[in-house]
Amino acid sequence: MPGAKRKKVTIVDVAAKAGVSKTTISRYLNGKFEYMSEESRQKIADVIEELGYRPNSLARSLKSKQSFVMGVIVSDITSPFSPLLLKGISDCCERFGYRILIANSDDEPRKERDYILNMIDQSVDGIILNTTGGNEEFLREVADSGTRIVLADRTIERELFDTVHSSDKEAMHQLFRYLKGEGYESVGYFTQPLTNSTRINRCQIFREIYNDYFEGPAQVYFLEKKLRDASVMQEFMRDHATRKHCIFTGNGVATMRIVQTMRDLGLEFPRDTGLCGYDDWSWMNLVGGGITTIALPTYEEGRECVKRMMHNLHYAPSTPPKNIELPCTLHVRHST
Repeated sequence: MPGAKRKKVTIVDVAAKAGVSKTTISRYLNGKFEYMSEESRQKIADVIEELGYRPNSLARSLKSKQSFVMGVIVSDITSPFSPLLLKGISDCCERFGYRILIANSDDEPRKERDYILNMIDQSVDGIILNTTGGNEEFLREVADSGTRIVLADRTIERELFDTVHSSDKEAMHQLFRYLKGEGYESVGYFTQPLTNSTRINRCQIFREIYNDYFEGPAQVYFLEKKLRDASVMQEFMRDHATRKHCIFTGNGVATMRIVQTMRDLGLEFPRDTGLCGYDDWSWMNLVGGGITTIALPTYEEGRECVKRMMHNLHYAPSTPPKNIELPCTLHVRHST
């Protein structure tokens, strides 16, 4: 009836609906999955979502001496990458009865250090970090002190930290096979300065596998100051004038700058050059018939980071760090 008080869903209700014991639900909420099948885990998760069950975080905290709060630090909250990552983290944390505390480092190592210390002071159970890449020694000290850290997308030292990121090498192989099949004879790689691990790794992969598909040197073009983007583009066009060529960008920001520069110079894709790149942002399907992209599993990365953190906190805290690569998806469009 209108105005009637809604009955609070309890752990007993969840257990009855899922057809398992109250103890099993309690184990699920605490991430203890060692005696639970994947089918049971999924069924419990579905029932929790269906009933809208929310664990009593305060009671759980007092009982287990955990806060059930996860710290999350992203390097650039304005990037379309970050909201997708945060949604994956938030959705998965909710299933485990965790709340999240979010901070934005603005790609500044000092801010990242300050936020990490602040989160430790607030007794978070762990930190999921999209790192700036400038705090390697500090992060080692934090890990040695007992704070659990899982790295999202950007890597530093895989032997020390669990890392979840996209399978960039496999994706680049798939893209190059496609471009080769379309008759492209050369590709230029356009990237911003190599200030983080993702940019560095993609550039290295490009140089490493380029000659498996194309002849000549693997040429990299750096987008540093926007005022020089036109000069960099004209240099690329001169370098590849005698061959069917394609621009390959290292991320969505680089793609946007290339599209703007091509417009300023009166160039069109694929008439004057092909265009493709990492990141599949919504506007890329709307420009000039669509841009060929490598779609990253960003939402899935967020979820996998949480699952790995739960594994470390509740199941096997002494397990060696794991490097998890998630597959990308190639979307072919008019630009190539």
